[in-house]
Amino acid sequence: MFTVLYSFRRCPYAIRARMALCYAEIQVELREVLLKDKPAAMLEASAKGTVPVLVLEDGTVLDESYDVMRWALAQNDPDSCWDDSLVEQIDELVRQNDVEFKPWLDRYKYADRHPEYSAEYYRSQGDLFLQRLETRLQQHAYLLRDTLCFADVAIFPFVRQFAFVDKGWFDSAPYPHLQAWLQRLLLSDLFLAAMAKYPVWKEGDVPQLFPV
Repeated sequence: MFTVLYSFRRCPYAIRARMALCYAEIQVELREVLLKDKPAAMLEASAKGTVPVLVLEDGTVLDESYDVMRWALAQNDPDSCWDDSLVEQIDELVRQNDVEFKPWLDRYKYADRHPEYSAEYYRSQGDLFLQRLETRLQQHAYLLRDTLCFADVAIFPFVRQFAFVDKGWFDSAPYPHLQAWLQRLLLSDLFLAAMAKYPVWKEGDVPQLFPV
């Protein structure tokens, strides 16, 4: 029996959960799903119908990416990615990302679904968060210190998604430290391992172990 992770490869919440599992070197059975055709087993585990969903061997279900990350690091945290001295700053940054930045990211990425304003307007609102990150990265190589921490892993997939809506704009924006941070994480073994491709899971399939 393995801990089971229901995931969707491109979802930023699922990406940060998979990165945390890779970092902690915790192997799970990965079940790649299609969000337009969610398997019954996933919905039985979590009626929310969102990914990630982590089902532990004892049946405990974690269906918030933050909780999956915290659980993974509680099992194994070799480089102190979770830093008790930075808890308040970590939680505040993640809150800003999840509560303030993510809605603007969605509107910017899918501006045609939100015709009330232009894509440029939505980008300008999300850009306020990027400015804060750039200021932080002028002080350290990563968001809160000179080594990777929980906040970097939690926020990176969302900045990545925002950047790639219009990569030309992002690359020309006045954010050299943020651009370097993003590129460093894009090329990291941690991200590359988390983005390994898996076939869509079906009931009865041979378990796909992750990370390999």
